[in-house]
Amino acid sequence: MNELFTIAGHFVDPKTIEDITPLGNGLINDTYKILVQGQPRYVLQRINNAVFTDVEMLQNNIEAVTHHIRKKYESQGVNDIGRRVLHFLKADTGKTYVIEDGKYWRVMDFIADSYTYEAVTPEYAYYAGRSFGDFESLLTDLESPIGEIIPDFHNIEFRMKQLDEAIVEDKAGRMKDPEVQDYVAKIKAVTERMCLGERLYREGKLPKRICHCDTKVNNMLFDKDGNVLCVIDLDTVMPSFVFSDFGDFLRSAANTGAEDDPDLDHIHFNMEIFKAFAKGYLEGTQSFLLPIEKENLPYAATLFPYMQAVRFFADYINGDTYYKIKYPEHNMVRTRAQWKLFEEAEKNLEMMKLVVDK
Repeated sequence: MNELFTIAGHFVDPKTIEDITPLGNGLINDTYKILVQGQPRYVLQRINNAVFTDVEMLQNNIEAVTHHIRKKYESQGVNDIGRRVLHFLKADTGKTYVIEDGKYWRVMDFIADSYTYEAVTPEYAYYAGRSFGDFESLLTDLESPIGEIIPDFHNIEFRMKQLDEAIVEDKAGRMKDPEVQDYVAKIKAVTERMCLGERLYREGKLPKRICHCDTKVNNMLFDKDGNVLCVIDLDTVMPSFVFSDFGDFLRSAANTGAEDDPDLDHIHFNMEIFKAFAKGYLEGTQSFLLPIEKENLPYAATLFPYMQAVRFFADYINGDTYYKIKYPEHNMVRTRAQWKLFEEAEKNLEMMKLVVDK
């Protein structure tokens, strides 16, 4: 704990810090609240530089995006901007991060009276769709260059290559399991169809936008009245297809079960959530979305549970080296759950197309 106080002291007057306590349950970074006068005032976060290997680029990306959004809000006369966009503090080094014993740390303002949700109603799904759509819209004229912080992050062809390598190397000796072999066959049976986005991009038909790329329900802050305050967790903001933000949100929000639900009977694709989110998202992106992007949004809703199943599955075969796990079979349980969600989304594909057309 003394280490945390020392690190926080690079950003905040150490005499004002009363306590530092854990915050949230993120899979990648370690996060803490910094308490000042009995209240959380700042957020201290250790950046997982095994995942985000170029921290300088990471923080430059975030600074460019938050500065641009802040300026846009100021020009639009938006109220309470401090609660509508994240703000990262500069350390005594002049940068928005410090390095201690090989670990990277940053501090941002804590947004009081804000809440995150693991599940969302159709009403909140509409607000979320509008907010993520607006987020992309705000960044269409971003002049500062944004780097690809995780190359090929949402490239399904790359994720399939990773899976193929995991299968060949079989580091944890799990390929002899009949269930593992069965999932390999099921995943590969539809690979060509699921790689549509990358083919369209190579053909020059599909552009890349500045996207959030991790649009989970709990990556948004709401106020006490249920209104969206701002988008958070900006580590993965980078150039990508709009499919990233549309599909990955629905992967979480439209799932009637948990991401790692061991009971597959709990998992279905919630079309009411899809309808509400699609309506909000299309409103937020109407100023720039191309017809080919719009018509393939239902494909995106099937792509992301498929891609996440591939990623969890590859990590399981590799011996659980990327995602934090709570028990030995956790990544396999996640794989089963995401594959079931993919199957459920596929059943609703034609209905989704009708909704988007309407």
